[in-house]
Amino acid sequence: MAHPNIVLVSAPTPAGESFVKLLQTRNVPFAVIVNNAAERKRMSIIGADRIVEVNTAKEETWIVPEVEVGKVFLFESSLALICRYIQICRSWTTEPIYVLTESHQPRHVYKGLGASYVIHSHGLNCEFLVTDDLIETAKGGSFHA
Repeated sequence: MAHPNIVLVSAPTPAGESFVKLLQTRNVPFAVIVNNAAERKRMSIIGADRIVEVNTAKEETWIVPEVEVGKVFLFESSLALICRYIQICRSWTTEPIYVLTESHQPRHVYKGLGASYVIHSHGLNCEFLVTDDLIETAKGGSFHA
């Protein structure tokens, strides 16, 4: 059986961390994307075992990960960082890219860069993001990084 796509998550916010924990409890294969050692350490502490670290300032480091990237969920903590992550991730997947933000300002910017959906949310409950297709991917067989 072919390996399923993994969900890629940028989780610098409490809502992002909650989403990572939800993916873990639902056994959905995922990786996190980070851009510094402190964020890598923070993601390791919450249990992320597949971490993609990129240098957002150097395009030559934006190498496609060894895993097949499916849907992407980017939790906004910085307009500039999310814009860069959209640019990076759009070249890695044809699946939807979701940006979760508390701000109403950057919607057109994110969509213009390649985000499929911009979701405005102020809560920590991200269960609505774990759709049937993600759960089916988790049930569809073993995953190997």
